[in-house]
Amino acid sequence: MCGIVGYIGKQEAAPILLEGLKALEYRGYDSAGIAVFSKKREILALKAVGKVASLEEKILSQKKPLSGGLGIAHTRWATHGGVCEKNAHPHSDCEKEIWLAHNGIVENYAELRKALIKKGHVFKSETDTEVIGHLIEEEQKRGGAFEEAVRRALKKIRGTYGLAIFNAKEPEKLIAARNFSPLLVGLGKDEYFIASDPSAVIRHTRDVIYLRDGEIAILSRGGFRIINLDKELVHHAPQTVNWTFEQAQKGGYKHFMLKEIFEQPQAIENALRGGGLEVLEKKLGRIERLVILACGSAYYAGLAGKYMIEEYAGLPTEVDVASEFRYRQPIIGPKTGVLVISQSGETADTLAALREAKRKGALTLGIVNVIGSTVAREVDAGIYNYAGPEIGVATTKAFISQLTVLALLALFFGRQRKMSPVTGQRIVKELKNLPALVRAILKQNNEIKKLARKYKKYSNFLYLGRKYNFPIALEGALKLKEISYRHAEAYAAGEMKHGPIALIDKNFPSLFIVPQDSVYEKMISNIQEIKARGGPVIAVATRGDKKIGQMADDVIYIPKTLEMLTPIISAIPLQLFAYHIGTLSGCDVDKPRNLAKSVTVE
Repeated sequence: MCGIVGYIGKQEAAPILLEGLKALEYRGYDSAGIAVFSKKREILALKAVGKVASLEEKILSQKKPLSGGLGIAHTRWATHGGVCEKNAHPHSDCEKEIWLAHNGIVENYAELRKALIKKGHVFKSETDTEVIGHLIEEEQKRGGAFEEAVRRALKKIRGTYGLAIFNAKEPEKLIAARNFSPLLVGLGKDEYFIASDPSAVIRHTRDVIYLRDGEIAILSRGGFRIINLDKELVHHAPQTVNWTFEQAQKGGYKHFMLKEIFEQPQAIENALRGGGLEVLEKKLGRIERLVILACGSAYYAGLAGKYMIEEYAGLPTEVDVASEFRYRQPIIGPKTGVLVISQSGETADTLAALREAKRKGALTLGIVNVIGSTVAREVDAGIYNYAGPEIGVATTKAFISQLTVLALLALFFGRQRKMSPVTGQRIVKELKNLPALVRAILKQNNEIKKLARKYKKYSNFLYLGRKYNFPIALEGALKLKEISYRHAEAYAAGEMKHGPIALIDKNFPSLFIVPQDSVYEKMISNIQEIKARGGPVIAVATRGDKKIGQMADDVIYIPKTLEMLTPIISAIPLQLFAYHIGTLSGCDVDKPRNLAKSVTVE
């Protein structure tokens, strides 16, 4: 949510900032803006509602070019104040000397704003962000360096922030500050970058420092230093981003989403090479209960993981929506393991739940995709799923990687507890075979597109599954909602008769996930109940299943694998089905309306 880019160096800032904003578009936004300190010592600031392309058009149409080596830029996802130019970032102080871009929420902005107005400050926007600029302005009146005014101002703020700030009176400095909102410093030669994530700077540097909460980075062309809110110097070793600029490009595909769907065989192979729990093997052997915390698709992956872990390890497992975990007085103790799942490693609700679990004394684990992210740093042990950059807002390969890692986790816990060597060997063999099975499904892309064309006319869908594939029904429905704006509901198939069946008629298709597994016959009964009421049926079924072919209106066939691994296989055709309905409907599948890739505010 929101994207921040900053630059200080010898190059022209504006092209670098625009390039960075384009790389961050996938995070979700509704407006964009830029501010550059020019070579003539002027501030050139522009804002636009809509896409970054609209901002770029404004820049190109200016008689006075945005020329200078210091600047900040921002994409806004509205929280306080409507979607309009005056609320777009960057914001400034009264004198238009201090400029800042902000990601986060200032919780005490109303009381701060009221106090500042009493002191004569004039506000131009409805945002909480503008308070920060005026606070810094007020602190500067007390004297001292610019960074000291920033530090004092930040100590008065309650809430979250990722900030990029500069001051026209001290143009040799660019300041970054973080508190519960992701922000990094990119390290170049006599130049430095600020960004919400590496994709904005990867073309210029792969060496980055991820700021921690309560830290302030002071950047200049000659170097940088990092302090905390107590003025203490902080030192961090730079990290190298483990992917390249080319990997974050479409590479010949029409959309990032399609590219990432087709990258899933490699993503599974990468996930299978992961590790990370060995350092806590003995402690993990002593836990008596596992709690999985996640949001969105990661939550659905966690639900599938619960089935895997309980069946193969006999370890009691529960799954919570991370945003609700803190509000139900969870029973957590030293023999509880808490596993958080987050693609970005920066999901605000998941981080808050993780910190609550740590406060209660739990042993904490993480499944994350972004190396060096906050979740990765704060858990006791973690597993990277190594999916590579995922630019499409609706997750595909990261979700499949999470499922793969959860299967490995079930294997890990199972070997510690009750699993026989023969069972373990069989799971390993089937895991290694998964990339080939996924490639076989991807070969059906054209057939699935034809199916999507047939069902594009429908506005409502019901997704149904049981056991391992109930979470995949949830994920399939979410995908369709996200990228085609269709109404889709998902239920455990046994719940169909408890309400949803009232919706069924010839205009309400049902999509069943019905592999030949332990609940196959019950799913067959559910299909018959839908057909008896005239509802169209699409089935995702095991290759060679002739019974399904006689019952369903349309069938997508998937290869046979272990029951615990069917979620990984059955999710693929649902991704393609949603993708094609979205594209055939003219939707922006890479950047769906109102959505953000990384939800960094609660």
